[in-house]
Amino acid sequence: MAKHSLVIVESPAKAKTIGKYLGKEFEVKACMGHLRDLPKSTLGVDLEHDFEPVYKPIKGKEDIIADLKKSAKSAEMVYLATDPDREGEAISWHLKQLLNLPDEKTRRVTFNEITKNVVQESIREPRDIDQKLVDAQQARRILDRIVGYELSPLLWKKIRRGLSAGRVQSVATRMVDDRDREIEEFKPEEYWTLDANLFGDDAKKLPFAARYHGKDGKKAELKSAEDVDAVVHETEHAPFTVKTVKRTDKQRSPSPPFTTSTMQQEASRKLSMTPRRTMAIAQQLYEGVDIEGEGTVGLITYMRTDSLRISEEALASAKTFITGRYGEHYAQTHRYKAKAGAQDAHEAIRPSNVNWTPEQLKKDLTGEQYRLYRLVWSRFLASQMANAVYDSVAVEVEAAGHSFRASSSSLKFSGYTAVYEEGKDEEKEEKESPLPALREGEPLTLKDFDREQHFTQPPAHYTDATLIRAMEEQGIGRPSTYAPTVSTILDREYVVKEGKYLRITNLGRVVTALMKERFSDIADLKFTANMEQRLDSVEEGKTAWKDVLREFYGDFEQDLENAEKALDGARIKVPDEVSEEICPECGRNLVVKSGRFGRFLACPGYPECTFTMPLVVEMPGRCPKCGGRLMKRTGNSKKTGKQYTYYCCEHVNSKDETAKCDFMTWDVPVKDDCPVCGHTMFKKAGRGFKKPFCINPECSNFLPEEKRGYPRKKAADSAEGAEPAAAAEETAEKKPARRTAAAKKADTAKTAAKKSAAKKPAAAKTAAKKPAAKKETASKAAAKTTSTRKTAAKKTVASKAKKPAGKE
Repeated sequence: MAKHSLVIVESPAKAKTIGKYLGKEFEVKACMGHLRDLPKSTLGVDLEHDFEPVYKPIKGKEDIIADLKKSAKSAEMVYLATDPDREGEAISWHLKQLLNLPDEKTRRVTFNEITKNVVQESIREPRDIDQKLVDAQQARRILDRIVGYELSPLLWKKIRRGLSAGRVQSVATRMVDDRDREIEEFKPEEYWTLDANLFGDDAKKLPFAARYHGKDGKKAELKSAEDVDAVVHETEHAPFTVKTVKRTDKQRSPSPPFTTSTMQQEASRKLSMTPRRTMAIAQQLYEGVDIEGEGTVGLITYMRTDSLRISEEALASAKTFITGRYGEHYAQTHRYKAKAGAQDAHEAIRPSNVNWTPEQLKKDLTGEQYRLYRLVWSRFLASQMANAVYDSVAVEVEAAGHSFRASSSSLKFSGYTAVYEEGKDEEKEEKESPLPALREGEPLTLKDFDREQHFTQPPAHYTDATLIRAMEEQGIGRPSTYAPTVSTILDREYVVKEGKYLRITNLGRVVTALMKERFSDIADLKFTANMEQRLDSVEEGKTAWKDVLREFYGDFEQDLENAEKALDGARIKVPDEVSEEICPECGRNLVVKSGRFGRFLACPGYPECTFTMPLVVEMPGRCPKCGGRLMKRTGNSKKTGKQYTYYCCEHVNSKDETAKCDFMTWDVPVKDDCPVCGHTMFKKAGRGFKKPFCINPECSNFLPEEKRGYPRKKAADSAEGAEPAAAAEETAEKKPARRTAAAKKADTAKTAAKKSAAKKPAAAKTAAKKPAAKKETASKAAAKTTSTRKTAAKKTVASKAKKPAGKE
């Protein structure tokens, strides 16, 4: 057998892409991620022997391990080509240990981008496993295991099962809690704006508005209506004159190419993708996608990075592309400086080949892949383009010593904005109106004043994007941990999403309060940021990884012991969240509870009153049938235990028969109305971008259900039903007596059909005796019986659907 080399990567997709670039003498196999880890059933760390980890093969991966051992044994050389970060380095180290690979036949290779040149060059220039990276990963893994394994049981005993705590997730939860408290405690302050509507000395000139700025050259705030009245009184009969006109060119620079954090933020803003989904799609683009005429191709560079560095080759390619498409004056090379503490091992996230435009690849990509690739491609291209130039005009107007100001700007040279503009978290910018041509000393005529009362606003609740940005700014976590952290605090119900905003729950507040009181280091932002720096120090070879663990564990062990003593015999109650929903049975305000299947509404009068219902969230738009509010409801499948979501009119359970409405749908209402008929538009449920559609059958913009992209079960037809049909059918299956009655009716119908068939002419009877005909008749009868049973089941549910879905 000819000699060959073995290349081991994490995934089949990556193996397929790399295999294309290597010759037949290379065998490329996937290890499917970690093959060895700390055991789930025990701590897996020997605290008595200097934190020595006890690694075990992961259950269920025995066949993969055996196959890789067999291939490695016959290979002349084994190349470990896992991802180029701490986690990837650790996977390679574990592979070497697990497969018993000797040093002389084991080499480490990494790819910042999976292209032919990079892959072949990496194979030509392999290296040894970087033990410093491995140690940094081990320190993080063991640190997180100790915190999670020893602290979580305390939460289970004192609060409830299923909770967890961790270095990063506990701090992220605290950040949301702190922000929500800041909003709750915020005291708004009154202020006013005053605009003077003015005309120039030429009647043909457009009128314009100038906003009050101050008096005698000093800025002054208008804090009350009396302040406004005083200014108006002093200026309404005074002459207005243009004091200064300043015209300048203002330049705006492009944003740098993406890091992991900024990509997640922008995908959240522009694509409505969760951080976890963004990383999953980015992983696909990095590992390789099948492109017609090219085969499997890696489309972007490695997506876990906080570096802003771009290779010289990529800079040159971008300049050539921009010059060819937009012109030489649009190209401008920018080299960006990374923030302090950033790891510069990888480049920023960019397309592996800038000449592969999103439009060229669109037919070969899924919708989500296309949209994320377009975002990465556009951002990188814009980062290497010239500044945008704006013609800016600022005017100051004076009257009786009071000054008013107006400004406007117009795009003079598009520069990078021809390709891309960064999204915003909150739209707070005021629209500017164009100014007429004015000259200094020009007299103006006052038409009138516009006055408006305002109140200062609290900071906005965190979104996925703004929380990740805040974590990065505070030094909390690393590129690989942002997405999992946000997902974890949502999964644990420490935080919930209301629209796009993250809100702390009472459970999150109780856990955070316990952490702050008993484990102040774990919940402290500065301590957590410092720990990240210590782990970076291990990676740089400046600190021994076990030293980091020793420093941490002494205080942590003492805190744990003190907490156990202080809370001995205690049980911490999570306060109920009181909702505005009224219990239809006893009139109390329903409260939010958490159960095995998530959050739901329940009557606080339990056990006297046992009413429960799914948690309701108000959605944008209005009911297409009655104009009522649209609500998001959740229920739990009694068969599978899984939660489902549907949308309905607020009057679906109304006790007022005249107000009751039966509108229910699986489709998600959106804030935009149909441009033709003005009705609320909907989009199909699911991740990523979904095109909204109109459901008004009388509208020319109406999209029939069969064209909406997927077959869906219809919502229950009953006006009383609080469950969609899928759940209703499931409930019906648990009522055998009713179903049997339906089946009996079907049998009666079949008997009648047989008697009718017996009266047919002889020729028809002869034809009916043919095997094929018999088979067809039996099939039709079975289908008819099934249909009859389903109809009966639905009727049964319609009569019983007064009981809301989601009851525990």
